[in-house]
Amino acid sequence: MADSTAGSDDPLSLHGVVPPTVTAFDDEESVDLDATAAHARFVVEAGCHGVFPLGTNGEFALLTPAERRRVVETVVDVIESVPVVPGVGAPSTRQTVANAEHAADAGADGVIVVTPYYYPLDHEAAVDHYRRVAAAVDVPVYVYHIPSRTGNELSLAALDEIAAIDGVAGLKDSSKDVPWLAQAIDRHPELSFLAGSDSLLFPGLEVGCAGLVSAVANAFPELVVDLYAAYADGDEARARELQSRVYEVRDAMQRGPYMAGVKTALSLRDLDFDVGPLRRPLRRMDDDDRVALRADLDDLGLLGEPKR
Repeated sequence: MADSTAGSDDPLSLHGVVPPTVTAFDDEESVDLDATAAHARFVVEAGCHGVFPLGTNGEFALLTPAERRRVVETVVDVIESVPVVPGVGAPSTRQTVANAEHAADAGADGVIVVTPYYYPLDHEAAVDHYRRVAAAVDVPVYVYHIPSRTGNELSLAALDEIAAIDGVAGLKDSSKDVPWLAQAIDRHPELSFLAGSDSLLFPGLEVGCAGLVSAVANAFPELVVDLYAAYADGDEARARELQSRVYEVRDAMQRGPYMAGVKTALSLRDLDFDVGPLRRPLRRMDDDDRVALRADLDDLGLLGEPKR
């Protein structure tokens, strides 16, 4: 079993299951702050070790700056027992710094900074971006590496320079490039690494990740918390078994429109809050996909009496 501990340069010792919590909307697609807060409480009460609002599942790119600020303030206000590390990334360094400063002022424990997107980013620009963000705040900064969405991949050489910046504490990797991740961890054990794909939770722990950023954990946090706990207890057979179960849940939730699975699955659970639709152009599952998802989740024993 690899050493899956938080890095020595991480003052939060970020580890365990850190779901990329959802931003809830009402039927008119206005942000529902009460339901957003309720979802964050739901995953924490299920045993998660941190929350990451305004990630991909939080639909951050579809929110206005003011909406993003309100989401951060809301989640910080309701979550006290585990770290709150919101996403603050934007295409420009200027806006990213402003978002990070607001999050820190609002009481966030750290910030997660996706690589700038849309415009191509060279090595020097990437390093300068993280240097400026880290210099602007006194909370730990975590790099978010998801080249399939941003179009910008960090080289290991660029990561070497970013890792040396004061204030950079870790990296969430959603590249699905296991050799890149394994080499990054090998070169920088002082950082906390988080596996960012449900397909690589157990493998991520095996190569040394301290934690898991799991979309499945947004809907079924108990499942992913159990996987992490089994691995931490040295029961790799059980962790492998639970990874297989996560594969099944992930496959079921990936039917239909992009990212519709999490909110649909939440709507099928007997919960006292409703996270509502996705914001357009993202869209809900249609009735046929919803029925099929309910059947799959019921077959997996993850639903009680279906919520109609």
